[in-house]
Amino acid sequence: MKKVIALSACLLGKQCRYDASDNKNESLLTLLEGAELIAFCPEDYAFGTPRPTMDLIETKEGCKAISNESGEDLSSPVIAYAKDFFDRHPQIDVFIGKDRSPSCGVCSAKVYDKEKNLLRIDEAGLMAQEAKKRHIHCLDAEHFTLQGQI
Repeated sequence: MKKVIALSACLLGKQCRYDASDNKNESLLTLLEGAELIAFCPEDYAFGTPRPTMDLIETKEGCKAISNESGEDLSSPVIAYAKDFFDRHPQIDVFIGKDRSPSCGVCSAKVYDKEKNLLRIDEAGLMAQEAKKRHIHCLDAEHFTLQGQI
């Protein structure tokens, strides 16, 4: 049976990063040949491209995605996109996120305190957290490329 994989759109070559560039990963795409790929990008959907960057900030309520430009909490639109995406695609077997992304990183997103001191480098981004809640097998693209298997 063919695997259904949710894949960060930037890894497919879509220019949806904050600066309108991509993270196309040819070796990853070669490893995924034969799988059904469903692209996603919560930040592009919610805020457009290009856009200001955001970081995960530890708050009393948990990690929040905070705009580096305005200080605004951007978490809600990302979480809403993630829930809707997974509701519309219940057949997803695997989630492969862009490592270190505050939205899509699986176990490599950076978390800061309110003063921008680095607290940890092993957090799940907001969309990856939703995938994990749904018990979808999750991997960072960097880890998958090194491991080469699902």
